[in-house]
Amino acid sequence: MIEFSHVSKTYRGVRALDDVSFAVGPGCVTGFLGPNGAGKSTALRILTGLARATSGSATVFGRAYAELANPGARVGTLLDAGALHPGRTGRETLTLGAMMIGLPRTRVGEVLDLVGLSGREADRVVGGYSLGMRQRLCVGHALLGRPEVLVLDEPVNGLDPQGIHWMRVLLRGLADSGCSVLLSSHLLHEIEQVADRLVLIGRGRILAQGTVAELSRGRSLEETFLELTANADRSVS
Repeated sequence: MIEFSHVSKTYRGVRALDDVSFAVGPGCVTGFLGPNGAGKSTALRILTGLARATSGSATVFGRAYAELANPGARVGTLLDAGALHPGRTGRETLTLGAMMIGLPRTRVGEVLDLVGLSGREADRVVGGYSLGMRQRLCVGHALLGRPEVLVLDEPVNGLDPQGIHWMRVLLRGLADSGCSVLLSSHLLHEIEQVADRLVLIGRGRILAQGTVAELSRGRSLEETFLELTANADRSVS
């Protein structure tokens, strides 16, 4: 469903991604984990056509995102909750998104219920939203088309404990219905509880990938992660 094949990206002589390769299968939640600045957002931007790889390829359904017919109906994305127009209401934001991918307006109400935004909240302008409300609205926007693939960058950022639990249940349910979820975060503990597989990245390189059991090998996953990222830091020092 998603495949990165030997993706590298160089910005002004600085290598942000270095030979990144991994895949996400159907019905799988894959946690894409790494410290801030590790290259996670760059990789997701390349996958969704917002940046161009220096070499290699990133595909969805075997094709570049830009080559998909009506990609918003098949691939839901949350890359930047701060990109929402502050002068529009939440309902207007979702209505415009639905119109762009050819959905009826009735879908807006369904999505608002799904992400837990009340009618009163939906009719407020986004500029007055908390970060958690913005995250819920962005997740709703990503789910408008009932996508087969979800690409989410730090989706639990700004959510309270109840919101984080809601997100886990939502993502697990989507994956169980066949949706492929690629979920980036620097919060190891939260992603560990929902992901089927993990891809660990540091300094733009894939450090390890596999299930939680495969990566921990009798230790806590946090210990494994800290050791791998420390080794990555030393290798470029």
